[in-house]
Amino acid sequence: MLALGNRLLAQQRIRVLSIPVLFIICILVFFIALSQGGVVITLRETMLMLTQPVDDQLKYAIIWQIRLPRILLSMVVGAGLATCGAAMQALFRNPLADPGLIGIASGAALGAVATIVLGTSLFANFSDNLGYYAVPVGAFLSCIAVCMFIYRLGAQNGRFTIVSLLLAGIAVNAIVNAIIGILTLVSNEQQLRDLTFWSMGSLAGNHLAMIMPTLGIIIGCCIGLLRLSKPLNVYLLGEAQAKHVGINVTKLKKQVFIYTALCTAAAVAITGVIGFIGLIVPHIMRLILGPDHRYLLPACMLGGALMLSLADLFARTIMLPAEVPIGLITSAIGGPFFLIMLLKTYQGAK
Repeated sequence: MLALGNRLLAQQRIRVLSIPVLFIICILVFFIALSQGGVVITLRETMLMLTQPVDDQLKYAIIWQIRLPRILLSMVVGAGLATCGAAMQALFRNPLADPGLIGIASGAALGAVATIVLGTSLFANFSDNLGYYAVPVGAFLSCIAVCMFIYRLGAQNGRFTIVSLLLAGIAVNAIVNAIIGILTLVSNEQQLRDLTFWSMGSLAGNHLAMIMPTLGIIIGCCIGLLRLSKPLNVYLLGEAQAKHVGINVTKLKKQVFIYTALCTAAAVAITGVIGFIGLIVPHIMRLILGPDHRYLLPACMLGGALMLSLADLFARTIMLPAEVPIGLITSAIGGPFFLIMLLKTYQGAK
């Protein structure tokens, strides 16, 4: 009994300390990432440039126009994907679930591919009017449209069950991937190259004005999911138990789905497909902190920001002056991790 009490006390201390420790690490990585790249800038110079103008206009432009938007985007997108992953794993009560399971990422991919391939013909006016913003906006709108369709399929007769949501997501995923395949077949060489690079994910080429709407949507959705921490804790006990204590289970599932869809749509639209963040980070944080979402969701936000910013730093410095698509980095890390999780799951089921 005493040993159990000591174990619980130790876990509580870890939970309390994890958030400030992760936050401090994120701040350190933020400044390190700002200073590293093709042009190395000292930490002292970096901090000085963030507070006041300097004579070296080149370094000042590198910090403010290239690295700062990119690092902010990496941290916010990483936080959003990891938080959505934790919420989806709670919704499905399965540690292997992630937002891609219900077709959210493929919906964004459909919009991006359609804009790239048909941007000079069917969607010429759309591409001409939006210019550089056409692909992100197309991806976001397509993702929302696909998610609304999945939502309608999964909420028949006023019911919103996990099984119906999963089956609808799988079916729509198959249809969307078929359409993407057809568009890929009719694309020319340049379009094929563009959509290939988009599908591998990248944080490059974004400026503050372009990423601000994305940051606002992701932060708003993360706050919304954080407010659902306590209901999600009760939901983990089972739908019947949650209903008995007054939780509106149907409303909770719809809220998680909507927040996850909006957050993932905003992230994927501007960065392309970045896999495994929503799978790896929640699993690691759950192993450390346990399943309590009051601690798990904030830890996932910080852990996702930390992991994606480190992956981005690695992607843009390992092959200077070239850059490795960040989706390749996260997949290289996430693939083996996913296999390990599967093996442990199978071994635990024996």
